[in-house]
Amino acid sequence: MDPSKLAPTNLTAAMLRAARRSKWADAVANNPNHSAWYVQRFRDMAAGGTDLVGEARLIDAMAPRGATILDAGCGPGRHAGYLHAAGHTVVGVDLDPVLIQAAEEDFPGPRYVVGDLTDVVLPADAPQAYDLVFSAGNVMGFLHPGTRRDVLANIASWLKPEGRAVIGYGAGRGYDFDDFVTDAASSGLLLKQAFSTWDLQLFTEESQFLVAVLHRA
Repeated sequence: MDPSKLAPTNLTAAMLRAARRSKWADAVANNPNHSAWYVQRFRDMAAGGTDLVGEARLIDAMAPRGATILDAGCGPGRHAGYLHAAGHTVVGVDLDPVLIQAAEEDFPGPRYVVGDLTDVVLPADAPQAYDLVFSAGNVMGFLHPGTRRDVLANIASWLKPEGRAVIGYGAGRGYDFDDFVTDAASSGLLLKQAFSTWDLQLFTEESQFLVAVLHRA
């Protein structure tokens, strides 16, 4: 695809509302080229042979065959596309329409939804309950503090009774790991396992990355 087709667009009304709630929307408001740069960055990495789907491999391994999976903060769709190709029913949600456009063009097949994780309403013809909901790409680090519990509560609400949420993000992004665990518990998600990488290295007090596996309370 021609990168020029991802030229900056005016912020949608939803993006303008989200600008008070999402550091990503803040970045786009400050630099209208930010989203197109992000898309091209990962296209270039993929073209260079970088492995970009380690997170999706873990989710696939955890999922029953033909699972329903929601990618919360799907970005340009590489994980959703991988999981769709593996035979799952996948919905990807992201507040940035430029990223959703790239996902639809580069990784067709999943159902992509433009929406803010704080208040998005899933389309009526999309699954409403999921075997797995996951959030990769440091999405948690882009949330403004006042919205974190709303997002986590939504993730909990999308899970089937025996479903699991898998959330990964790095340290140094303004969201202490202990605070995340507390917020998750207050939002209906209980931490069951913690790892320091998406290939399941154990989490320790020195870990700089958290991959949290959570169940509904």
